[in-house]
Amino acid sequence: MIPRRRFLQAAAASTVTSAVALPAAPASASALPASSAPSAGREPKGTITDLGPASMASPLGNAEFVGDVLYLGSRGLAPNVVGAWNLGEDKVTAHFDIPTGVGIWAMCKVGTDVYVGTHSRSDLYKIDTLTGATTLLANYPDPYIWTMAASPDGKVYLGTSQPGRVLEYDPATGATRDLGQAAPGEAYVRSIAADATHVYAGVGSNAHLVAIDRRTGEKRDLLPAEVADRDWVSSMSISDTHVAGGMNSLAELIVLEKAEPSAYKVVKATAPGEKYVVSVLIHDGWVYFAGRPSGTFYRYNIATGAYEVLGVPFPEAQTVRLLEHGGRIYGVQEPGIFVYDPAGGEISYVSHVAKGYRAAPEEPMSVHSDGKRVYVGGKGGCDLHDLSTGQVTRLPIPGEPKTIMSVGTTTYLGVYTQAALYSHRAGDAEAKLLFRTGHNQDRPKDLVHDKLTGLIVMSTQPEPGHQNGALDVYDPRTGRLDTYRPIAERQTVFSLTALLGTVYMGTSTQEGLGAPPVTSTARLAAFDLRGRRVRWEIEPVAGAKAVTSLKHTALALYGVTDTGLLFEVDLLRRKVTRTLKVCDRGGDLVLAGRYAYTSDEDAVYEIDLVKFTSRALVDGLASDWFGGGSRINIDPSRRALYALRGRNLIRIAI
Repeated sequence: MIPRRRFLQAAAASTVTSAVALPAAPASASALPASSAPSAGREPKGTITDLGPASMASPLGNAEFVGDVLYLGSRGLAPNVVGAWNLGEDKVTAHFDIPTGVGIWAMCKVGTDVYVGTHSRSDLYKIDTLTGATTLLANYPDPYIWTMAASPDGKVYLGTSQPGRVLEYDPATGATRDLGQAAPGEAYVRSIAADATHVYAGVGSNAHLVAIDRRTGEKRDLLPAEVADRDWVSSMSISDTHVAGGMNSLAELIVLEKAEPSAYKVVKATAPGEKYVVSVLIHDGWVYFAGRPSGTFYRYNIATGAYEVLGVPFPEAQTVRLLEHGGRIYGVQEPGIFVYDPAGGEISYVSHVAKGYRAAPEEPMSVHSDGKRVYVGGKGGCDLHDLSTGQVTRLPIPGEPKTIMSVGTTTYLGVYTQAALYSHRAGDAEAKLLFRTGHNQDRPKDLVHDKLTGLIVMSTQPEPGHQNGALDVYDPRTGRLDTYRPIAERQTVFSLTALLGTVYMGTSTQEGLGAPPVTSTARLAAFDLRGRRVRWEIEPVAGAKAVTSLKHTALALYGVTDTGLLFEVDLLRRKVTRTLKVCDRGGDLVLAGRYAYTSDEDAVYEIDLVKFTSRALVDGLASDWFGGGSRINIDPSRRALYALRGRNLIRIAI
């Protein structure tokens, strides 16, 4: 235990502005209108100010044509919707609510009926496009319905995780038949297609392309041995004679003959930095496919081997579906739809929102305040909330901002899927790309600035199925980037804090998604920014799977584990001195003087770091963050926290 006097001196030295000690009071339902500037230092602790929807968006997850109407499914909204864009009227003429699940990643059609699959939870819906009725047909225990396809005779096939199963739904009877795991031991079926005799399943995180006999259930892996070391077959299209699949993480297209799978071609997507082939369509002898992260659109001729780069309809946008209608190719992306005319080679772009598709509050991914505004990260950018006027503007960014921090007048954003770092200055219309990590990394976990060296450090998680997270050390003065991988052997660095040239790292046992952990306990390590080496490493809490957040005073480190356990580490002795069970799930940790704050989905907790006790500061939040978990951020003044209530941004006085 650190003595009280030493602790208070250290806390005062390491806090920019001491927290104002005020009597505790119950949280109000809505203390101030969003446009009102808070009266600094006068609000009772725990007062909530509702700032309105945290992030408004309309990202698309999939689509399907019925006649001249393109049915567009959303993801991350509440509720999710399917909007009907009538091409003849050139507007969205109807919306169909999908009340469960956090997104629509799977759609197909049988006749004039559109089938919709959700994830987290996994429900199957039918939209009768003739009557407008939406019906919940079935629900499944698997967390995700990733993909769906209809067979010529009207069966609906679903690819799920986890585990990676193939299911057959019969609209005539309402019965579901379980065809089992496509590839035993693999967690994901990410692409699916069906013909009269077989259903084809694309599998990861170790790639397989499995043909399942629809009658007998017999399975046969079609993927040639030469490419069996790839990560995923994550997208797929079939014709009468061929199967085409997009393979990760080398951005390759494989085209093989159904009758003779050994007759195959592998086509590399050639845009710089391309990792994924995210959508595939066989049409009129060509295989059309889209890459990520570049957003490039390609095609390959099956008969002649001709390969063409057709263009970049929207830079770095993910194409979630390719469809043919009226001789044109429609590419459905999160921000809109591109239309390619093979006759003339032109590509046009359509905003579904401009056509009448409704926006709604999405599940945010990150929150950060620079003192004058709050950045809320979501799909395709951030909503910026001006704290003095209440005005909300959109900062577009290709990808998903997962972690954000400010240094002086510059805000830095760690962005998925390229493990990229962007910078933004208030008032600028766009953010600036500083680097992409590479090294098979895709998901930023944390950002920190070391005041002594001036360096910015970002930690990242590897791509699905890959080992070893990385640590990026970036010098904003020179633009130099150094990446260290592995940095914590067979783990991912989850959380960071920096003090006097040392970055302290809290890890997670999870490497790339889909890769079973091979270590049992999360670690705490110290990385010397000048010597560029790990100086020491300990396991602070036995059995902890992750250290979700780290903060420091001059003498101590404080961390939160995935199970909501707070621990204190004496930096001089490198020893855990105290632990405290705060809540059931770990989230962000912030410090203000003698107090720390953390949260779970329902409450924000105040921790007295001297007495080492905790209490719920506010509760009943039912915060709806993307992917579960919880996030909070502290205002630079140390007078307020920012969090969610439902999907609304709130300010909590401290």
